Amino acid sequence: MQVSLETTSGLERRLSIVIPAEKVDGEVAKRLNDMSRRVRLDGFRPGKVPAKVMKRRYGLGARQEVLGEQMQQAFVEAVTQEKLNPAGAPTVEPKADEEGKDFEFVATFEVYPEITLGDFASIEVERPVADVKDADIDEMVETLRNQSKTFEDVERAAESGDQIVFDYVGSFASGEKAGEEFDGGKAENSTLELGSGRMIPGFEDGLVGVSAGEEKTLELTFPEEYHSEELKGQAVKFACKVHKVQAAAMPELNDEFFARFGVTEGGEEAFRAEVRKNMERELRQAVKGKVKNQVMDGLLSTNEIDVPSPLVAQEIDRMREQAVQQFGGEQGGFDPKQLPAELFEADAKKRVALGLIVGEVVKQREVKVDEDRVRAMIEDMASAYQEPQQVIDWYYSNEQQLSQVKYVVLEEQVVDTVLESAKVSEAEVSYQDAIKPAAPEAAPESAEEQETAEEA
Repeated sequence: MQVSLETTSGLERRLSIVIPAEKVDGEVAKRLNDMSRRVRLDGFRPGKVPAKVMKRRYGLGARQEVLGEQMQQAFVEAVTQEKLNPAGAPTVEPKADEEGKDFEFVATFEVYPEITLGDFASIEVERPVADVKDADIDEMVETLRNQSKTFEDVERAAESGDQIVFDYVGSFASGEKAGEEFDGGKAENSTLELGSGRMIPGFEDGLVGVSAGEEKTLELTFPEEYHSEELKGQAVKFACKVHKVQAAAMPELNDEFFARFGVTEGGEEAFRAEVRKNMERELRQAVKGKVKNQVMDGLLSTNEIDVPSPLVAQEIDRMREQAVQQFGGEQGGFDPKQLPAELFEADAKKRVALGLIVGEVVKQREVKVDEDRVRAMIEDMASAYQEPQQVIDWYYSNEQQLSQVKYVVLEEQVVDTVLESAKVSEAEVSYQDAIKPAAPEAAPESAEEQETAEEA
């Protein structure tokens, strides 16, 4: 077998492979001979069909089967011989096929990049430092009460914080469509908490002071950045009819309220202790997440690599499926491939690059999964449930879920490995700032900037 290797561009490789004629023709003859023992043809006894007849009737099909198998085998031998690591299936282009002559084909594919890890010492990480204070717990308790509030009918004008039950009809206020209703601008017996910010600016403020049975028309303008092209910046009118005004009733801090959150003994002290425990868990996860993100961004910036397009395509498909599942599209039979690949390409490249770099850190630094950390993580997650042991047992009886936890732990160990050399500083922040998600990066303004940003 003759093999020649060509680097066409970046990660792409082209193998030209020649399989000797005697090997192909010999395999075809052997296959036809084996078939002759099984086939039944009129005029011939079983196993006595002449070779010429077998070749005339089955020769083409047998040759195609043999060539397919030979190309697959030859490709594996060639990449092994050339010490290549394909990142996906090759595109195969057979050359002229003629009996009695050597068979040549070309296999084009991409390989995994060779990664030389950059210096971890150049990576800078700022670790947030925060505590859960009593005032933070007070704020969280009020948030939980607010989430559990109910509304009761009152005989007075509506105030901010009240809920109203009302009908409304929206229509254009000017232009060619003046007086015409617009899509999505009509509802009956709708509930709205005044001051919640659900509606466009001016809508909720305009209904403060209305009473049950009252009608009021609001003259408003949709924001210029509104998602609907038809309504951006449009002057409109909303004809509203209020049926009920309801005041918020906040739940008392009593045993009934505490029981909603799994606290059945110990009263308010036990409840606040449970709230603190949950907030501290959230704080730990938030700090860990922010540190991890900075480390991963640092790995990307110090290890710029080309990413194989087959791996990016696979990641795009996974992200498409996740998007469809997130919005329930799979229930309606929506095909994920209908979503444009461009929507996911930048993030897919980033994920693939990061996966390759993390894998290289694991390999070069010989990072092994710490089973004690795996159990500690599972126990920490389980502590949020009423029956922690059941959750722990479920993870250890579910290989797929356990593997996902192990991978998360492995990533954390990679983060720890990087932090041993990175420049780490600390910044004291409030609890709220610590758990606040990091602001998304600004979108690149040009194609060149986008290509650069896709690595990060």
